[in-house]
Formats: sequence, structure tokens, C-alpha cells
Amino acid sequence: MPATATATATAPSAPPSRSAPPSRSRRLALGVLATGMLMTILDGSIVTVAMPAIQGDLGFTPVGLSWVVNAYLIAFGSLLLLAGRLGDLIGRKRMFLAGTAVFTAASLLAGFATSPETLIAARFLQGAGSAMASAVSLGILVTLFTEPRERAGAIGVFSFTGAAGASIGQVLGGVLTDALTWNWIFFINLPIGIAVLLVALPALPGDRGLGLRAGADALGALLVTSGLMLGIYTVVKIETYGATSARTIGLGALALALLAGFLVRQATARNPLVPLRVFRSRSVLGANLVQMLMVAALFSFQILVGLYMQNVLGYSASGTGLAMLPAAAVIGLVSLTLSARLNARFGERTVLLAGLVLLVGVLGLLTRVPGQAERADYLTDLLPVMLLAAGFGLALPALTSLGMSGAKEADAGLASGLFNTTQQIGMALGIAVLSTLAASRTASLTAAGAPVSEALTGGYHLAFAVGAALVLLALGIAGTVLRGPAGSPRAVTAEPQTRPAAR
Repeated sequence: MPATATATATAPSAPPSRSAPPSRSRRLALGVLATGMLMTILDGSIVTVAMPAIQGDLGFTPVGLSWVVNAYLIAFGSLLLLAGRLGDLIGRKRMFLAGTAVFTAASLLAGFATSPETLIAARFLQGAGSAMASAVSLGILVTLFTEPRERAGAIGVFSFTGAAGASIGQVLGGVLTDALTWNWIFFINLPIGIAVLLVALPALPGDRGLGLRAGADALGALLVTSGLMLGIYTVVKIETYGATSARTIGLGALALALLAGFLVRQATARNPLVPLRVFRSRSVLGANLVQMLMVAALFSFQILVGLYMQNVLGYSASGTGLAMLPAAAVIGLVSLTLSARLNARFGERTVLLAGLVLLVGVLGLLTRVPGQAERADYLTDLLPVMLLAAGFGLALPALTSLGMSGAKEADAGLASGLFNTTQQIGMALGIAVLSTLAASRTASLTAAGAPVSEALTGGYHLAFAVGAALVLLALGIAGTVLRGPAGSPRAVTAEPQTRPAAR
């Protein structure tokens, strides 16, 4: 692999690029970024376990309860791209600090909520704060770690915190809800958020940003935010209204029209919010497509496996979380100890392909889980699945490196926001499509007279099979679009962030 990326000047009069911070400072900054990611990911999974308690206490209707998740998802997914670009313009450190503060304050509001309306509003604010912080985290990370091996290790740590947060959240949510009340699933964010803010102030490198004149496109911001918000809303409501309903088709068409208008605006605007040059990189485009398919497929692993264990095997909420801990352990082991070395030796593309093959095995094995609790054995039916989840520890760090590889420093926040946006779109698609297919298959089997547990398992089997097909498609894209060495030459290039002269 080539040596570290070299700094390039944007103009003859540009000042020299700042030298990299000391190693200790960079490790502290990585800890701050990883902790912030852990907090937001943990929050997303911890809520799912406490949903029944929230419904009983605040009087949510079954339809209204879904908005505890949807409000967060819509705000998070729709604001990531905008937040990433604004981080490039006003400074990524400022955006990270502001987002963490908003998320922490919204968590306090959610914990004290006494009505469905207040909790939904707080969840929307949590999603907005999480988008602001998450959108620029990778952008800060890749500009701190420019040497390929160091960057690979940092991305491995960052990726592990995401996987760990999801698994820990399921266990912690059940423990806090049972031992205290559901309110504490939000209050737990307060000490974490305050600690992140206090350490981030001195630890994260200061950056002035490019200035709003470099891309303050108000119309483009309105088009992309409204288009993404409407599109994600449409996707998450497919389960309620159906994929072919007039409502779904109409809203989906409007969302696509808004996003098309955004692309036209970016191609013609003097100072575009999102310069389209970021999409010219095969690595960036291919990695984002692969990630969207992979995340959509792995919804069936992260969520439907838990439902299978509870609804078919009779596991408790905390028991389900503990049963899935081996997956978090192997993902963490691979992400923290092996992924950086393998990426350095074989290249990100090769490691990504190997990880995707393992994930096909995960979903393939899940299509054969028994439909009756008395016939199921954790050691033979589920533990191999959890161990093969190590593929996620291989795929995600490699994919993250590829997804950030085509952006220069001036666009690092944008590339980070784009990578996180496709992750959220993939999650929304997975929730809408796979859960709808599973529910439809279960209903048809129930109507045919199948026992409840077997009907549920039949629905899960179909979702697992479709998920495996999505990973196979991702494997095909990774093998064709992501050709050639992944790399440092295309990796984020350190450019001085000078303010352009006013025009």
C-alpha cells in the first residue's frame, strides 16, 4: 500500500497544511468520536426493548408507538447529508459539539416526557442531534489519521463501537426497564453526552471550515432535506399502507422529484451545497451502494433474529440480548485486532468480499432455523450464526475506508454524511421491505392453518432468504464496481481549509 497521502495546495498563496496532532491527542480524539457513536447507536437499539413499557405508561396507540422509532429515523436519515456539508463549511468540530449538545438535551426531554407528543418531539430532536454529530465524525477521523495502517485501525475501532452499541443496547434496555423505568434509557445519555462534550472541546482539532460562501445553497438544502425526509417517511410507512397503494406511490414519486430537483440544482448552482464531484469516485459510489444493500439485509439479522428468539423460542428481552452477545464479541474481535492488518495486507476490496461471503452464510443458515422451540438448540442452530457475524467486522471497516476514499479534506464531512445517509436509507428499506414480506408470509401460513410459531418462522425464513439475496447483490457490485486497489492515493487528501475570497 502506498505511503501517506501528501498535502496539496489549492492555490499558490495557500498556507501550508498543519502537521498532524501528536499520537496521544489523536487517540483521545478517536475515543471521543467512538464514544459519541456508541451513544447514538446504543440509543437506537435500547428503545426497541422498552417499547411495551413506554406504550403502557404514556398511552400510545399501536400505530402511534411506531413513531417513537420513526421520528428519530426520519430526522436522522434526512439531515445527515446536509449536516455533513455544513460541517465542511462552518467547521466539523463545531458541528460535532452542537449535535452532541442537541442530542443530550433532547435525551433529557425524552426522559421527562409525560405525553406521546412530547416523546415523539424529543425523539425527532434526538435524531437531528445525532445526524449533526454522526455526519462529521468520519470526516474528522480520516483527516486525523492519514497514514493507511493507522487509519485502518482507527476505522476498526469506530466500526466496532457501532456494532457494540447495537448489542449492548438490547441488553441494557431490558435491564434498565426492568430494574428502574423506561425513562432511564434516555437519562443514561446525560452523563455520556456531558463527558463527550467536556473531552471533545480540547481533544478534537479546531477547523474554521470553508465558510458559508463556499456552498451556502439554501434552495438545495431545502430540496435534499425535504426529499430525503419524505422518502424515508414513505418507506417506513410501506408496512402500514402497502407498497402499491396510491399513497405510497404518490409520496414516493414526489420524494424522487424533489431529489431529482436537488441534483439539477447542484449541477447548475454557482456554490452547490453538495458538489457532484464526490459521486465521480467509483470507490465512493460503489461503497455506498454496497452499504445500502448490506444494511438492508442485516436488518433481518439484527431485528428479526431477536423477534424469532422471543416470539418462537420464548426468550426474554434480556435473554435475547445475552444470546446475541457472541455476535458482538466476534465483530469486536475482528474489527479491533484483525481488520486493519488484513486491509493493509490484502486491500479493502478483498477483505470486503470475504466479509460479504460470511454474511451470506449468516443469512443462509437462518433460513433453516426450526419453527418449534422444542426442536431448536442454541448451540447448533444459532451460535454458528453469531460466530459467522464476524463477517460484519471484516466488511464494515473495509467499506468505511472505501466510502471515504474519494473525498478530499474539503469534502470529508460531505462524504461522511453521505456514507451515513445510505446506511439510514438501507435501514429504512430493510425495515419496510423485509418486515412486510415476513408479515405477509406469516399471514398466509396462518390462514392455511399453520401453528403460530411455524407461521412466524416461515415469515422470518422468507425475510432471511431475501436478505441473503441482497448481500449476494452487494457482493456482485463490490466485485465489479470496486475494481482495482482501494486506496490511499484516493484517500482523503489533506488540503488547507482556506476561506475563498468573497465574490
